[in-house]
Formats: sequence, C-alpha cells, structure tokens
Amino acid sequence: MMTDGPAALTISSDINEIPRVSELIEAVMQGQGFPDEDILDTQLAVEEVVTNVIVHGYGEAGGEILVACRADGRAIEIRIEDHAAPFDPLSLPEPDISADIDERKIGGLGIFLTRQVMDDIQYRYERDKNILVLTKKRSG
Repeated sequence: MMTDGPAALTISSDINEIPRVSELIEAVMQGQGFPDEDILDTQLAVEEVVTNVIVHGYGEAGGEILVACRADGRAIEIRIEDHAAPFDPLSLPEPDISADIDERKIGGLGIFLTRQVMDDIQYRYERDKNILVLTKKRSG
C-alpha cells in the first residue's frame, strides 16, 4: 500500500499548465528516490494523457483536470480525473507500428506509448468523471 499522503494538483485545461503537472511528478518521485529514467517515463506518460484530455476531451469547452500522486519507494500511482465526455483510452486498438509511416492512422500512439512505459493503467467512469490511474513501479 502507498504510505505517503497524496500530492495533488488541479489545473485548467490549458497546455501551458502541463509543466506544473510534470514538476509535481518530479518532486514526488525524487522524494522517493526513483531513478531519473522512471521519472522521465512517468512524466511523458502523464503529459500525454493530460494533453489528450485538454485537446480531445474538453476541446474548446475547457474544464478542470485533477492530477493526484501517491508514492512509496516501490511505486507511484497517479490518478487523473476530468469531467469531459466518457472516454476509455484503453479501448483504442493498438496502433500498427509495423505499417509504413504514411499508412499509419493518426493518433493512438500516445496511449500506446503510455502502455509501454507504465506498469499498470486502469480506467473507470464514475460520478460523471473519467478516472485514469497510472502505476509505475520503480526500476532497478
């Protein structure tokens, strides 16, 4: 079980807010002694998810996104909540990365990348919220 209290941040759906999310993740993970590579992978995955919520989830309408982190020395769990239309990113088919770059479908690579670098991803929709929980285990 995660030991430390959660660290959380609510941002508006604005791409310029993403560095604040990355700083939160870095602070939490460095505090728990995670290797830099784990921190960078986690930041990349969370940036991708948050960007998708801003661009595809809220679009012009705008809204808020909650990012909450819980970590211990073994793993970090990041919960991302938004009030955009229900959307399960895990329902997307895996992109055909063997296809020629010109033949690949646009999109889908972000969640593919997120799946590659995170150890676990859970999605649920409850109380009018999309809730995506990403878990990264400490490497090494």
